[in-house]
Amino acid sequence: RDLDMEKIDALFQIIESEGQELATTTRTEIAFNQFYVSRAAPTHESIRRMIADAAAQLDHSAMRMPSGAGHDAQSIALLAPVGMIFIPSVGGISHSPQEFSRSEDIVDGANVLLNTLLKLDLAGSI
Repeated sequence: RDLDMEKIDALFQIIESEGQELATTTRTEIAFNQFYVSRAAPTHESIRRMIADAAAQLDHSAMRMPSGAGHDAQSIALLAPVGMIFIPSVGGISHSPQEFSRSEDIVDGANVLLNTLLKLDLAGSI
């Protein structure tokens, strides 16, 4: 996960090269088929600012977090500006069956989302 596609492509090349070396050493066959490329989709500066403002107005902390994850935002970003709101997971565990967020954090995130949407509506466009 990275927002720099050159880094992502370079890492793929390194993995492929080392895989081929391993195949030669072990006399096995390894094939690499890059059937999907997950493109970076940076969030829009105005939306990031509105999210931070909405969080501050609700007396919540906020921090910027780059995300190269395969969220729906990657597809939507081809059509329109996007933003993302993350809420805390207990113990920082994410993308795991042990991931858990407290109800109050979910409510806080939903309220930040609501206030951000209201700001976007008032802005008319970004």
